[in-house]
Amino acid sequence: MLDDIKKTLWATADKLRANMDAAEYKHLVLGLIFVKYISDTFSAKQQELTQRLRDPKDDYYIADASDEDIAVELEERDYYTAANVFWVPEAARWEAIRAAAKAPDIGKRIDDALTVIETENPKLKGILDKRYARAQLPDGKLGELVDMISTIGFGENPSTARDVLGQIYEYFLGMFASAEGKRGGQFYTPASIVKTLVAVLSPHEGKVYDPCCGSGGMFVQSEKFIESHGGKIGDVAIYGQEANPTTWRLAAMNLAIRGIDFNLGREPNDTFTKNQHPDLRADYILANPPFNISDWWHGSLMGDARWVYGDPPQGNANYAWLQHMLYHLKPTGRAGIVLANGSMSSTQNSEGAIRAAMIEADVVEVMIALPSQLFFNTQIPACLWFLVKKKTERKGDVLFIDTRKMATMISRVQSELTDDAIGLIERTVAAWRGEKGIYEDVAGFCRNVKLAEIAEHNYVLAPGRYVGAEEVEDDDELFAEKMQMLTEKLGEQMRKGTELDILIKNQLGALGYDF
Repeated sequence: MLDDIKKTLWATADKLRANMDAAEYKHLVLGLIFVKYISDTFSAKQQELTQRLRDPKDDYYIADASDEDIAVELEERDYYTAANVFWVPEAARWEAIRAAAKAPDIGKRIDDALTVIETENPKLKGILDKRYARAQLPDGKLGELVDMISTIGFGENPSTARDVLGQIYEYFLGMFASAEGKRGGQFYTPASIVKTLVAVLSPHEGKVYDPCCGSGGMFVQSEKFIESHGGKIGDVAIYGQEANPTTWRLAAMNLAIRGIDFNLGREPNDTFTKNQHPDLRADYILANPPFNISDWWHGSLMGDARWVYGDPPQGNANYAWLQHMLYHLKPTGRAGIVLANGSMSSTQNSEGAIRAAMIEADVVEVMIALPSQLFFNTQIPACLWFLVKKKTERKGDVLFIDTRKMATMISRVQSELTDDAIGLIERTVAAWRGEKGIYEDVAGFCRNVKLAEIAEHNYVLAPGRYVGAEEVEDDDELFAEKMQMLTEKLGEQMRKGTELDILIKNQLGALGYDF
């Protein structure tokens, strides 16, 4: 049912967009959903407090309190800050915004509400995007959008209502990424790729880091994984960084709306030249950095401590990302990174030498070739690198997995890995690590390879080179049918060949050239 609600809401929101560009419109919609979330959370806390203040068995009980006394007590800020609930001043609460939805200056009123919320909650400083007064929407559309978002988060249970808001925020992020096409991939990684990374890394507690976190999808999926495996939100600490200011805000809101505490650095900034977490050593790193970026280099990066396996080429950041993440891993940590396929075999500049050094140091654990058409923004074939700081099992081995034939098309232009396919990958890696089940090579899908063999292949890490071809089951009847068809076709071609030979011989004979 929730899926139908999401689709209906998206269709309504998209219709209200009129001629506004999706890249601009998403900030209006997602910002309003976020304000609705913090306002609903505040209201839910008020309801809970009201019950407790009137309950003689509760520590908060106030004897003989009048309605006015309770109302005054509910405005006591400490109740909310102690519960990690954002303080929402009365003028900025959702009911006030909804009541003014038809006002001609609704855009300015929303901006004023956001300013007040930021002032009252230092953690939200710089996160709320105040662009509503200058939004280029037709008259009345912004008010209609407010009315539409007012319908989200319904239900009698506040926690369920907030979860619905969180799911719709995430759904809208994906739909906006799809609507924006190539630009959408800059802030959103398709869910099946994130799920695969999380399934293989299997985070459960400690520090999780994404140095190019986009809208924070890796963190949200990590928390979902932990909850589905018996853990709870808060078992991992979230660290991220993002250079794009508007994307950095989307990430902050995406995490806050799911109740996830986070540290995205003091401000949006470049990971290489303005590292916001220089002393961080993470248990898990998940990232989808931009592929093959060529304008990343700065002179201050020469000889940087992160380049343990060699200075990355100045014209491509792929091996800078890989080494940055290795540098920030704990000795027992694991990293999963999405990169273009070229990273597995390139020998340009110093890339081949760096890859060879990393392989010889035994920091490459698993390589996965991905199917095509998984991304919104690129058709470049991609792969997953899984790195470890120090192997405790399977020393000198690398697991190669080829999933290129496992995709399911979900639209005319996009594919995904299904949950079943991701489950197979997860079980295969777990068995290979010796965690659960028995591992066996499967021709065409997975193979364990020694470092010496990889060296013989000039340190190329493309799984297709190692896993071989998929075995095809013999089907005697099919084979017999095929042989009959091929034999008949060959006989027909031989007969035609004989006829042509006779024709050519006769025609040459007519010209006086017998043989």
